[in-house]
Amino acid sequence: MDALFEPLASALGASVDQIKLIFCLLVAYPLGSLFVRVPSSKPALRHLFNVSVAVIFFFPVLKIYSAFFQLLASILATYYIAKYDKSKQMPWRVFFIVMGHLTVNHIIRALNNQSYETVEVTGPQMVLTMKLTTFAWNVYDGRRPSDELDKWQSSKRITTYPSLLSFLGYSFYFPGLLVGPYLDFAEYTELVHESVFKQPDVKSQHKSGRMLPPGRKRAAYMKMIMGLAYLGAFVVLGGSWNFSTALKPEFAKMSFIRRFLLFQTYGPLERSKYYAIWTLTEGASILTGLGFTGFSASTKQPQWNGAANVIVSQIELPSNFKVLLDSWNMKTNVWLRECVYKRVAPKGKKPGNRVTAITFFTSALWHGIAAGYYLAFFMGALITSSARLARQSLRPLFLAPSPYANLKPLYDFLATLTSLAILNYAAAPFILSTWSDSIKLYRVLGWYGHGVVVGALVVFYLGGLRWLKGVQRSLGVAPAATTGGGAKQNGNGKAGSGASTPIEEKNMVVPAALDNLIAPPS
Repeated sequence: MDALFEPLASALGASVDQIKLIFCLLVAYPLGSLFVRVPSSKPALRHLFNVSVAVIFFFPVLKIYSAFFQLLASILATYYIAKYDKSKQMPWRVFFIVMGHLTVNHIIRALNNQSYETVEVTGPQMVLTMKLTTFAWNVYDGRRPSDELDKWQSSKRITTYPSLLSFLGYSFYFPGLLVGPYLDFAEYTELVHESVFKQPDVKSQHKSGRMLPPGRKRAAYMKMIMGLAYLGAFVVLGGSWNFSTALKPEFAKMSFIRRFLLFQTYGPLERSKYYAIWTLTEGASILTGLGFTGFSASTKQPQWNGAANVIVSQIELPSNFKVLLDSWNMKTNVWLRECVYKRVAPKGKKPGNRVTAITFFTSALWHGIAAGYYLAFFMGALITSSARLARQSLRPLFLAPSPYANLKPLYDFLATLTSLAILNYAAAPFILSTWSDSIKLYRVLGWYGHGVVVGALVVFYLGGLRWLKGVQRSLGVAPAATTGGGAKQNGNGKAGSGASTPIEEKNMVVPAALDNLIAPPS
């Protein structure tokens, strides 16, 4: 089929592999409309549909034959290990096997010096790794007493082991096969059986003769238009406006202010390619029925936000770094939180720096072995600590009843500018990938990101944090003191246990930086 793609690749100045990938993402749209026409009363046919599309993608289109069989090997190994290994170590065995397999392929990719333009096994394997490890933990949770589980674990646990065909259908779910979104087995089962659409409050909104709520196609094709717009921006401008441009001699000759301002324009264009592929796959997923989140309380219109992996507006115009973190690569954030962070955290104790470090290392290893990844994640750990302390100590000074509450818009504006400048600085090594290029970029930018982040940490830990807490108390905006019983104020203003509990699981996202915000996927 290369003869179909080569002329287009030549005309656009892109690689044939890139054109093939975009073709697969776009052809998933009509395939999604076909998928929903397979009766939900025949789930086996829906599973076979997913597997068949995967075979077409991997064989005649992408021609990555060995990749298919490697993924199949990981799938079968996970299926039978999770089925027959009833020990507490089962999820970790699956985790180390599939992560180890992925790491070997990352090493092979690096040895072959393959660029991001090459489509090979590691892209879909990264998505599959999240699926398989999540499945193993869901099976493990299904064998545990329900009173030991938190809300997420209870809703995702698997108590009846699935058939091999259904597991293959889940593993090869075609809209997310190549670049995501990742979904868990419970979501896939609901999708195949359309169980969420059979609930009374949803059925009442159906059009006559239709199982799916209205608005699905409109939401999906709007995502396709947005995805193509992001892709167009990258194709037209990304070639000359990117982080590599900052390594050219003429860039270094500019004044620092000009270098700083020009560099900030490169970030959105570098990220546009990720916005493109994630938005395109989100739309195709919506066409299959994935992502329905109920009806709007105000407009009563159906909402299709559950398949989103990115919220572009909150990344490019964040009110603070936490909002930015929460809006980037959201599905991977969930995986890191549920399958790494919470699983290595000591039971009944507040997770510490060791847990955070393990989570960051796992995310970096999942992405690959390039030195730039680890520079980016090390910077990410520093950013997370600094941003959390700034939010705790500075933000309350601009909230009512503080006399400086009228300056909150200015605080938000400065927080947005700072977040974006730090994001662009931290993300660049991931894109450049090599140690030498990353250090060269740091130098030409005057190490401004390290100066801001490390400088803030030094100030906070050398008395600044204590002083700001005193200012908070003097202004009457300090958080409520911890009670003798160990209760503390949680994010909802209600008392909670001093130890980390399932109720507080959402709060774990902040200290762990469960986000490859700064590290886009390969």
